[in-house]
Amino acid sequence: MKKSTNRKSKVNLLPEEIRDSLNEFIRSGSMTQEAIREEVNKMIDEAGLPEDAKLSRTGFNRYAKRMADMGARLRQSREVAEVWISKLGEAPTSDVGKLLQEFVRTMAFETSMKLMESAEQDGEVIAPKALNQLALVVQRIEQAAMTSHKVEKEIRKAFAEEMADKTEQVAKKAGLTSETVKMLKAELLGIA
Repeated sequence: MKKSTNRKSKVNLLPEEIRDSLNEFIRSGSMTQEAIREEVNKMIDEAGLPEDAKLSRTGFNRYAKRMADMGARLRQSREVAEVWISKLGEAPTSDVGKLLQEFVRTMAFETSMKLMESAEQDGEVIAPKALNQLALVVQRIEQAAMTSHKVEKEIRKAFAEEMADKTEQVAKKAGLTSETVKMLKAELLGIA
């Protein structure tokens, strides 16, 4: 028997104010799951919602676990990013951008593999909407990479031009000939 993938959970069907309170209770960590569930069910009563809108223990536990897992993944990704960004702190900004682009590429690849596995197991085809979204992600990653490359080239060119001017000034102060200055620019900076 196949589980319906379009059915929303009871939590997702709750009014936004109640859902926001529920998520705040979970994030605060100051209440037990049972206390949170009781408080939310009281809010459901006060809002005049039907009895079947109330959260069961298992339904709430599933939701709380999913939120805890998502929070753990988010914390882990932040820690990884902090490590790499601090390591690249002295490096050009484009290196951080390249790292983040690579993270997104990896996530897109993993997502596409999971979609393919799921489709194979269920004997279905991948939804066109999911394919379209993945294609957009890949397209945007590649556009960002091309933009980063272009900016990096412009920065290098500006730096080389600045160094060429400095080299010329220092060489003239040192009494070098214009031919020697040209040779220095060509050999050291690749500028004729």
